[in-house]
Amino acid sequence: MNKGKLYLIPNILAENTHAVISPQVKEVISKTRYFLVENIRTARRYISSLKLGLTIEDLHFEVLDKNTKGVELEKIMQPIFEGKDIGVISEAGCPGIADPGALAVTFAHQHDIQVVPLSGPSSMFLALMGSGFNGQSFAFHGYLPIQKKERIQAIKTLEAESLKNRTTQIFMETPFRNNHLLEDLLANLRPDTQLCIAKNLTGSDEMIKTKSVKDWKRVKIDLHKIPTVFVLYSA
Repeated sequence: MNKGKLYLIPNILAENTHAVISPQVKEVISKTRYFLVENIRTARRYISSLKLGLTIEDLHFEVLDKNTKGVELEKIMQPIFEGKDIGVISEAGCPGIADPGALAVTFAHQHDIQVVPLSGPSSMFLALMGSGFNGQSFAFHGYLPIQKKERIQAIKTLEAESLKNRTTQIFMETPFRNNHLLEDLLANLRPDTQLCIAKNLTGSDEMIKTKSVKDWKRVKIDLHKIPTVFVLYSA
């Protein structure tokens, strides 16, 4: 029997922004019955919100998260060896980017399974596009360290790397710690370093602004519990 395909299915970034989901993504979801997701409840809600005429109870969901072990992964990937397609759905944005979906992709390549990434919203790339910074050379670091001392050191390292190699640096924080990260950025970056703050991307109150650190210090901004991507560039 031929193997199924592994589809990487993007999710929305902000509430009520389903217009960003392409017809291709909807078509794949409508034909897929097996899904690997971080959270079954939110994945079911996402598929229901697309109004594809699917009966959610007929779909099969398995949890794929950072704690999924090799033996568990092999088990939940079993349908693909029976010729059934499997869709990986991220909690937000594109699977495999700061997301455990990469585990399934690695498994697929190891077992000669076709991987099909679908186009969709990515907070990392949207922030980079909107920043005005170097898009030829950039690095995405995901989440910076939680501990303040290590976080400050990471910030200084990113700035030094950007200054040395003209590389755009992209990173994020858990939304409820955004304000703490912003405080550390403004307190430890050079005044002339450029910082882009991209919040609630694709949402109705989306904001993408680039200013020098010196100018950001004059602005009052509250990022608490708002999904935000930070981009810095020092030249």
